[in-house]
Amino acid sequence: MPSFDFSSEADMAALHNAIDVARRAIDNRYDFKGTSAKVELNEKDRLITLFGDSEFQLGQIKDLLFPAMEKKEKESTKRLDDQPVQRISGNKVKQELKIKIGIDSELAKKIVRLVKDSKLKVQASIQGEAVRVSGAKRDELQACIALVTKTIADFPIKYGNFRD
Repeated sequence: MPSFDFSSEADMAALHNAIDVARRAIDNRYDFKGTSAKVELNEKDRLITLFGDSEFQLGQIKDLLFPAMEKKEKESTKRLDDQPVQRISGNKVKQELKIKIGIDSELAKKIVRLVKDSKLKVQASIQGEAVRVSGAKRDELQACIALVTKTIADFPIKYGNFRD
């Protein structure tokens, strides 16, 4: 019986390249000279940290970072979870952006409910941080892929691990 998985994995190499592009843009901008503006990536904790002199400057850094991320990996900014801006040492600020990897249980339940309500002849089950969909025909699986990717637009979902 053919099956595939819906999952959500971040391409860390593409993310690392986008951070490097943003760092170079920050280093070259005249209005960032002599400021504490910088971007750091902590791959182990899946965390991007933005440093700046003000919240306005953090917004400018995001305006450099987000297009670079979108250019490297489509819809990658949708997986970022903005944390509140923190004041550090005087008038400096920082903001952490958590990188969400995997499908959380609430979204997985929404996908399973969507597949079951669609009346397609496929079965969906939650497998950890992924949703496995299996069915008798490939056409039904392809219709399921089209339905889920069209309906769930607020989080980047990938499909793969197809087995025949």
